[in-house]
Amino acid sequence: MDLANVKETLEHNCLGRAALWTASKFYGLGVALHQGLYKKGWKAVQSVNSRVVCIGNITAGGTGKTTAVLLAATTLAKAGVRVAIVSRGYKRRQKTDKPVILFDNPETDWRSAGDEPFMMSRILSQYKVPIVISPNRTEAATEALRRFRSQIILLDDGLQHLRLHRDANIILVDAKNPFGNNHLLPYGILREPLSAFNRASLVVLTHCNQVSERALEDIKDKIREQNDEVVILESVHEPEYYMDICSAKQVALKDIKGPVACFSALGSPETFENTLEGLGLELKQKWRFADHQFYTEEHLRTFEQTRGDLPLITTFKDFVKFPDNWRDILKKDVYILSINLKIRGGESEMDKFMDALYPGFAKIKN
Repeated sequence: MDLANVKETLEHNCLGRAALWTASKFYGLGVALHQGLYKKGWKAVQSVNSRVVCIGNITAGGTGKTTAVLLAATTLAKAGVRVAIVSRGYKRRQKTDKPVILFDNPETDWRSAGDEPFMMSRILSQYKVPIVISPNRTEAATEALRRFRSQIILLDDGLQHLRLHRDANIILVDAKNPFGNNHLLPYGILREPLSAFNRASLVVLTHCNQVSERALEDIKDKIREQNDEVVILESVHEPEYYMDICSAKQVALKDIKGPVACFSALGSPETFENTLEGLGLELKQKWRFADHQFYTEEHLRTFEQTRGDLPLITTFKDFVKFPDNWRDILKKDVYILSINLKIRGGESEMDKFMDALYPGFAKIKN
């Protein structure tokens, strides 16, 4: 039984909820101690000779962070800025003492890099954006600077990592479930208190098309109670196309209709499913797995045997964790839905996003 199932079981009785509440108080003490050690200088903050920007969140679960990192990296790279990404490589199956570098090295796979960094490296390969993976983010940033002379380093999901100095923090908030029940883990979903918004240079609300305008204003008001000067942007996740993995061809969104089957292992699988339904598809069969789940031959055979004649749809993050012989099992009509993050409000709002990343970007983008 994984931690998510344990938590769900405990939430169904008073003693369990009391245990979670108590655990969250101890967790909060740990967070306060961790932050206090850095504030008082008892733990040293280390800097590297490059601009460092963190793109992270204050909650557990999916906020759309990866798509924000991809948007930032591609926009910077297209403008000729030397950008690198640093990640801890959450839930890597094969760990090494030295940083793992994803950059024109096909022998490295997701097991040693982590599923999200590996996925990003595949998407960003055309832009030559290196990704350096290590639990020691300072060491990873130093390596990125040494090898690639990076002008900016994007710290992927490192808001609670205080050891590496950053020049800006971009915090993502899922508009569908911004703060849970306003409690810290494990009773709630908060990784740290809402006072973390005091460290924000910019806040991006995600999935804004799935909630009301009133709900968005309520979220903004709550954020501004902590930081009344921070810029808050709205964003949506827009589907672009399907990729037929069997033929490696793009398929227009309009070309897949009616009933389908889908599966995912995401922090927020319902967001993926809602997107498919928003495209007019009927989800006749769906599978959900714990975030970062890797797939076995048995999983794929189950999908193939159960879906019948239905198209099977998943995400890029899931696809990179298929077993090597997936082509022997999945023969046809298997698609990846490609999704991009889009900042609402046109070019002026996108300029605010980029200015938080790289001041003066507007002068070089053309």
